[in-house]
Amino acid sequence: MKIKNLSVVFPFFNESLRVNECFKNIQNFNRKNKLINCEYVFVDDGSTDNTSNKIINFIKSQKKKKKKFKLIRLNKNSGKGEALKKGIRSCNNDWILTSDIDMSVSLIQLNIWFKKKDILENEKIYFGSRNLSQSKVIYKIHRKIIGFFFNLIINFLLGINLKDTQCGFKLYPKKIAKKIFSRLKEKGFAHDIEIVLLAKKLGFNIKELPVKWKHKNNGKINLIKDSLKIFWSLVKLKRQFNL
Repeated sequence: MKIKNLSVVFPFFNESLRVNECFKNIQNFNRKNKLINCEYVFVDDGSTDNTSNKIINFIKSQKKKKKKFKLIRLNKNSGKGEALKKGIRSCNNDWILTSDIDMSVSLIQLNIWFKKKDILENEKIYFGSRNLSQSKVIYKIHRKIIGFFFNLIINFLLGINLKDTQCGFKLYPKKIAKKIFSRLKEKGFAHDIEIVLLAKKLGFNIKELPVKWKHKNNGKINLIKDSLKIFWSLVKLKRQFNL
């Protein structure tokens, strides 16, 4: 199945050190996919640096490229889930891809999925998964260990048996994305888990696909502080979905 219309949503907070890599990736993707009608939506989650200014300048430089760009700016830092919710609300194209702005997974991953005919249905959600045997992953070992125990916890608490819920590279048919994110309540990093639970509740299937993923420095996650926040969010989600 070919995708003719695609919206890509990049949530971000203070990413001035890494955003240039995103610009290069977009340009490369556009060169390889000239027949796809692309829309790029950047959502500034209350940044205090000059990331948005860099994005504005990039958008100005792309005016002759016949691609659409949007920059949405939130007044305060609310969390990745909230930024994604605002971005997806503004998307117009038939398919919506969410991606981290650090390009730990390149947009070219979509081309690989297309080539291998991994995307065959427009009634499924497609999750990039770092834990499939076909995935090529460059990890820092502590993240691999934390991810292993996180998967055990969500399986035990919430009955989720996906191999990887936290990879930011996810592809949705627009109508499914709009239904899920209009109901999303979790604003922080645990939003990925609520997406899975909402998909199940609404009867949408998730298919995991392999990715080429590389750890990028200057991330925003504090492993101790944010792990505690996420664990408490999981407890709240268990109550919310009566699990």
